[in-house]
Formats: sequence, C-alpha cells, structure tokens
Amino acid sequence: MVRLRRRWALGLLAGGVSAVALGTTEPVLGRRRSGTLVRRQPPPVEVENRAAGTPWWPEDGRRAANDRHRQIQGYASTTSVAPGESIDFHVAVNPAGRYRISIHRLGWYDGAGARTVLTSPEFDGVPQQVPAVDPVTGAIACRWPVSWTVRVPDDWTSGLYQAVFTSADGWRACTPFMVRDDRRAAALCVVLPVTTWQAYNQWPRDRRVGKSLYNGYAATGRRDPRLRALEVSFDRPYADHGIPIQLTRDHDAIQWLERRGYDVSYATSFDLHSGRLDPTRHRGIVFCGHDEYWSWEMRRAAEQAVAAGTSLAFLGANSIYWHVRVGPADDGRPERLVACAKTTPDPGEDSAGPTVTWRVVGPPEQALLGVQYNGIVGTPQPLVVRAADHWFWAGAGVADGDRIPGVVGGEADGVHPDVPRPSGVDAAVLSASPYRTRDGGHRVQNTHLYETPQGALVFASGTLCWTMALNRQGHRDERIERATGNLLDRIAGRAGPSAGPAVPARG
Repeated sequence: MVRLRRRWALGLLAGGVSAVALGTTEPVLGRRRSGTLVRRQPPPVEVENRAAGTPWWPEDGRRAANDRHRQIQGYASTTSVAPGESIDFHVAVNPAGRYRISIHRLGWYDGAGARTVLTSPEFDGVPQQVPAVDPVTGAIACRWPVSWTVRVPDDWTSGLYQAVFTSADGWRACTPFMVRDDRRAAALCVVLPVTTWQAYNQWPRDRRVGKSLYNGYAATGRRDPRLRALEVSFDRPYADHGIPIQLTRDHDAIQWLERRGYDVSYATSFDLHSGRLDPTRHRGIVFCGHDEYWSWEMRRAAEQAVAAGTSLAFLGANSIYWHVRVGPADDGRPERLVACAKTTPDPGEDSAGPTVTWRVVGPPEQALLGVQYNGIVGTPQPLVVRAADHWFWAGAGVADGDRIPGVVGGEADGVHPDVPRPSGVDAAVLSASPYRTRDGGHRVQNTHLYETPQGALVFASGTLCWTMALNRQGHRDERIERATGNLLDRIAGRAGPSAGPAVPARG
C-alpha cells in the first residue's frame, strides 16, 4: 500500500492548508511573523470562477464552419502566452466579409463552462489560400497575414482560452491557446496535450489535401494512412470548427478541477518541452487528456520532476506512446512543427533518435507510468475495482470486484509483466478490467499508482473515459470523483473535504 509520506505532511505544516481543508469557504486566517492575523488570499482560479459565465461554444448553437467551404477559420501564433506577452490571430473569411473575434476562458463558472474576457472590433476578412504540401514531410503551413494582435492583460487568469471567430452572416470557428502563470506556482499545473491535438488535425478535411500524422487523402477522396504527413504544423487552423479532437476530455477535467476549487494553473506540451514550465515548482502536474506524443525533452522534464518529489497524474490513457521531434517554422519561429515518422524512415533523425514509439527509441512508457497502452476498446466496459482497501478508494463505497459502468473506453492501458516497471517504489494496481479490443482481442485494463522514496505519486488512470466520469452529463460517477479527489487532495496538500462526502457502499 502507498504510504502517506513526509512531503505531503510538510506541505500542511508549511502553511499550505486551504479554506476548503478547514471546512470553510472563507479565506484562511494566518499569522505574520509579528503575530498579527492576516487573511490568506484564495487562489486566482477560485476568484475567477466567482464571475458570471457564458456557454462555451459550440454549445450555444451557432453555425459551425467546415473545411469544404471554409466560411471562417483561423489559427494563433503560439500555443501559450503569459500576461504581458502578445498573441497574433490569423483569420480567413470566405466569401470576403466582416467578422469579429471574441476570447473566452474555459472553466467551471457555475456550470456555464466559459467566460467572455474580450471582444474585438469588427474587421474586414478575405479568403486565404491553402498552401502547398511540403513534398518531403507532408506538412501544411499557412502564411496568412496577422488579423489581430492581443497583448494579454495582467488580470487574465491562467487557463485554457478559446478565440472564437464569428462572421457577419453567423458562421463560427475557433482556436485554443493557453495563458500561463510564470510568476506564481500553483499547487497543481495542468498540461494540455497540444502535440497530440495537432497530430490528429487533418486540416483541411476536404477529401483532397488535408494531412495529419495518421492520414492523407487518396485520389478517390478516401483517407489513406500511407499518405499521412511525417510532420504537422501549428500554422494552420484545426479542422472544421477549430476544436481539436479530444479537447472535450480536457474540458471535462478542467471543469471538475475548478468546480472542486483546486489551486491550478495551466501550460502546454511545448511549455514542458522548452522549460518554460518547471514542474518542480508545483506539487503536482496533471495530464488530463489524451497525451500520446512526447518529445525527449518532455519526458526528461517529467522524470526529473518525479525524482525531485513532484507528483504526476495522468487522467487519460495511451500516454507517452510516440517519440516526437519539435521544430521551428521556416522563418525560425520556435515550436511550430511536430515530427513523427512512425514506420517511415525518418528524414530528420537527430541525436535523440528516430521518431518512433518510445518502446523502440528509449525506455517504454511503463518505466515512468507503471502501465502502458494495450489496446483500443471495442465498446465501453466497466472498470473493475481492485485493492478497495487502498486510500485511493477511501469513502468511495467500493469493494473488490465492483464494476463501475462505462469507465473503460476509447483506449486503455495495462501492466505488461515483461516490460520494466518503476523500481524501488510502493505500487498498487487499483483496477483489473477485462475488455475486448476493436479487432476482437482480449485485454485487461489497469489503473495504477505508485509512490517514490522522494514522496512523489505517479498515477495513471489507464482509460480515456476517466475524465468523462468526473464531469460529463450522463457519465459522471461519484465513486470516480471521490477516488480522484483522494488522489489530488494528497498531491495538492489539502485535506479530504474537497473529495465530497463518503459514498454509501453498494449492494
């Protein structure tokens, strides 16, 4: 069983007890060295979520653009930005016409899901061309002119933001970006998987030109994996309406974390890659979505963080599967290309090795995660509880063998007995869930947790449907919420009330 270690206890003694931990929503009273009482400030995200929200698009019912007509589309000059820095938006409108850009922060906001923080004046938009495909790598990189530049104000709270482009005749598309907080170290930092978002992006999805790291188009208009790109560019819109594939899973996690009042900030895969994000400044790093594509620099930063006592929570599956290379645009702007040749000879191989699976180029993902990808789930299956007496399941009202419906889905991880696992750690397998793969094979999904001698916890949910069970209507399960709260409360250094009341035992 994983033991509660010194790092967590010291966090409380050092003054990290939150208002929630004391059972009150009022700011906690602390003492200055002089002995006078002062009120501790609530975390910025808690204050942010007191503001009135607005429905996050596309849930407000507006017309969504598509890649065949490209009514309005755009992309951003960077994936993340800090207050005081600037971000450019590049927008195309077809046919030419007027449009606006509105910027929204995604969060809880009492269930609304977003808050509008800025709206542009009206601009004149014109069509832009789809650029030629790179003949060697298959990359599609736009060079559209800048439509609007925003200098991020100091009062924008760290988070996942969405720039929404709306034409005068009511068509909409969007692009995401993150606002970092480089000054304050929140207890938890959520890393959004932008490398994976772009890997799946097949813009333009027009049955002619578009490419992702998975598919291109044959002359018949059918997708063909043999024609996929070896490199993808961030200098292009995301397909159709602009919402990356799998972003809704990230949004589920974000809403849940902010609803529960965790002290969180946000960053991207590229921030981890470049060193803009120092994981050791935080008690824990949360990888909330489908985080499949990792550079050597990302993995090294994560491993060094664990060695220093920072915890990692992977709330998805199929994490750290492909090794990628991050590169600049043709004009030298950094972090605009992601390369992954997979089974094709890598034209840009460097000292980090070819862009293939981590199982080939370096330690398999299980060496860090404790589990690794083992299949695509045919139809969603129950998560079967194991080690129900572990603190992870405390208050969830579960017993060994209990089945939590629909939690194992999308893709799944499991313990591979013939692959190295983390050594010298206290480990627990928290589920053992049989499922059939999409091609009919039999597999077992595992949720896994271990603690290092340095006090770091490393958690892998082992399923892509975990965050749906935290937040999504029709999928929420109080047992998964309780267990996840137990985990993140320990990592964040706060006591149990945030996990919610104990769940009555079933059956």
